[in-house]
Amino acid sequence: MDGARMTLAETHAAETRASGAGAGEIASTRAAFFVSGLAMAAWAPLVPYAKARLGVDDGTLGLLLLCLGGGSLMAMPLAGMLTARLGCRRVILAAAAVIACALPALTVGADVAMVAAALLVFGAGLGTIDVAMNIQAVLVERASGRAIMSGFHGLFSLGGITGAGGTAAILWGGAPPLAAALAVMAIMAALMLRYGGRLLRHGTGSGGPAFALPRGPVLAIGILCFICFLTEGAMLDWSAVFLTDVRGVAAAQAGIAFALFSVAMTAGRFLGDRLVQAAGPTIVLCGGGLCAACGLTLAVLSPWPAAALAGFVLVGAGCSNVAPLLFSAAGRQRSMPEHLSVAAVTTLGYAGVLAGPAGIGLVADHVGLGTALLGVAGLLTLMAAASPAVMRVTRGAERA
Repeated sequence: MDGARMTLAETHAAETRASGAGAGEIASTRAAFFVSGLAMAAWAPLVPYAKARLGVDDGTLGLLLLCLGGGSLMAMPLAGMLTARLGCRRVILAAAAVIACALPALTVGADVAMVAAALLVFGAGLGTIDVAMNIQAVLVERASGRAIMSGFHGLFSLGGITGAGGTAAILWGGAPPLAAALAVMAIMAALMLRYGGRLLRHGTGSGGPAFALPRGPVLAIGILCFICFLTEGAMLDWSAVFLTDVRGVAAAQAGIAFALFSVAMTAGRFLGDRLVQAAGPTIVLCGGGLCAACGLTLAVLSPWPAAALAGFVLVGAGCSNVAPLLFSAAGRQRSMPEHLSVAAVTTLGYAGVLAGPAGIGLVADHVGLGTALLGVAGLLTLMAAASPAVMRVTRGAERA
């Protein structure tokens, strides 16, 4: 069975090479990552408008926002199977269309039920494109014969900055939320029309079930991805709170913490492929975990706000290439088919984003936010310590 699966993987890598896995396939993969980041981040500036339009309190809004994550988590396992059977191109284009249609609906929904349904669909589209584009990235990177995964994820980060900043700018200019959503929809459509034809027609070609529990190396990779995404979620939800509540920074200025984290992560990803080629994936993965752990420790233990901001920059730089390297490792291992392994790793990662910040809040209620964040630094240290063993197993599978 493993031999057959390896043969299928090699066959599809050969198909990718034969179709010219060069500039066209790489550009289309970058476009998919950019579109995903653009759409996800465009929703953030629209949230206050949705809250005001619906007239709900913070608790109801929190429950509504869970629909987005719930839709993503439900769609991800199915997305792996669909990509394997229908090919990357069909699934990515269909998911992008679903996202583009759902985003305007989020700006005009007249009641809670309508917005909840739109968020479920929006989340399902985001979860689907996330799995499919990472499967495509694994195949394209393998066919290229060089490290290019970090650059793909860099485009996701750049899309996020563009989506959040562009949407906020349109709203600040006085345009209604629907106009901002339609502008993002138009950009998505233009990119998919331009680059969608070069997306891979095939997927992994593996049969088997639509879902399987992660096992062996995939479980280990998924746990590391959970820690990485938990850290990203902690920065999103708790960095500004830490600066205001613990360091006394004004609320209007505290948002710079996540902005610096995001810029450092984006820059690190655009440099990541060269770092991996120069130092190797194990050193970059282990060093990244240690860098992020040290940065978070500095942010918590230093009494100066400027040092805390420097720490958040180190967290962004350290985490920047962790997820790309883990997705590449998920594509190399042979204990599970690629469509199942990538879907499992993506699902565990999203679980970290959703559950991690809430868990940090519960811990912070008992021991304080600083101590809770030091716990995240401890998890990052464990991730760095486990990285060599995980990478050794996946490299051995690739040679086999």
